[in-house]
Amino acid sequence: MRKTYYYIIALLPFFQACKEEPRVLESPTSKIEAVRKLSGERPDLNISLLLDLSDRINPDKFPDAAMEFYERDLGYINTVANSFEIHLRNKRTLKINDKIQLYIDPEPADKELNKKLNSLKLTFSRENATKEKIISISEKYDSVPRLIYESAITDDAYIGSDIWRFFKSKITDFCIAENHRNILVILTDGYIYHKNALLKEENLTSYLTPQTIRQNGLNSNKWKEKIEEKNYGFIPANKNLDKLEVLILGINPDVKNPYEEDVIYKYWSDWFDEMGIKNYEIKNALIPSNMEKIIEGFILQE
Repeated sequence: MRKTYYYIIALLPFFQACKEEPRVLESPTSKIEAVRKLSGERPDLNISLLLDLSDRINPDKFPDAAMEFYERDLGYINTVANSFEIHLRNKRTLKINDKIQLYIDPEPADKELNKKLNSLKLTFSRENATKEKIISISEKYDSVPRLIYESAITDDAYIGSDIWRFFKSKITDFCIAENHRNILVILTDGYIYHKNALLKEENLTSYLTPQTIRQNGLNSNKWKEKIEEKNYGFIPANKNLDKLEVLILGINPDVKNPYEEDVIYKYWSDWFDEMGIKNYEIKNALIPSNMEKIIEGFILQE
C-alpha cells in the first residue's frame, strides 16, 4: 500500500498539468496589439493638428518674458512632426501607411494660406515613403506654420478657432481613419469662443471664457461642487469617439483666479468623457524643451 500511495502522489503534478486552464477571451483589438508588440510592428498613425489662432497668440496683448506663446506653439508643432518622423524611420517600409495634417477652423479666406495648409497634408505609403520625403516633414512643419503664425500676428485680425463646431461637424471626416491610431493635437489656451458657435442648453455651453467662469461663480474653492450641482460644462458635440485620442497643449489660465486651471481641465475632461474619448492628456503652456518628452511619449507610445 505504501508503494501505491507514493505512486499516486508522484502522478499528481502530471494530472494537475493536464488540467485545462480557464480560457481568456481577447477582443480583436487586443489580439492585433499583442501581435504588433511581439513582431515589433508599429501602428499606422493618423495625426491631425488643430490651431487656435485667436488673440491668445498676440505678443502685445499677452506678452511673456520667457517665450512668446506663438513661439511655444511652433515648438510643439516641431516636436509633433519630429515624433511622426521618428515613427516612420523606425517602421518597415512595406508597412508604412501613415498620415499627418494641420487644420485651421474656420478655414481662412486667403487662397495662398490655404495652399500652405494643403502642403502640410502628407500621406506616406510604401510606394512614396522615400528617405528624402520623410526627412522633409520637419522642415515643412517648421517653415509653413511659422508663416501662418507670423501672418496672423501681422494682420492683427485673429480668426479664432471654432473648436466646438469642428468636433461636431468635421472630426469624423477629417481626423479619424479606419485601422489607424488617430491622434488629434489641439493647440489652445483652453478657452473656447467663436462668434458662430455661441450655444447654451441650460447650464451647458459651446464656449468657455474667463468671463463665463466668473459669471458662474467658479472662482472659489467651491468650484467643483458648483459644477456638479449646476451641471456646468460643454455641450457634447459628438459621440462614440473612442477611436480618437487627443493631446491638448498650451493651457494658459487667467492668473487672477487660482482655480481657473482646475475649471478648464474639468470642462475639457468631462467633455471628452461624454463624447467617448478614452485616451487624452491636457497640458499647460510649458516651454517646448520641457514639453518634448510629453509629446513624444504620447505619440510614440505602443
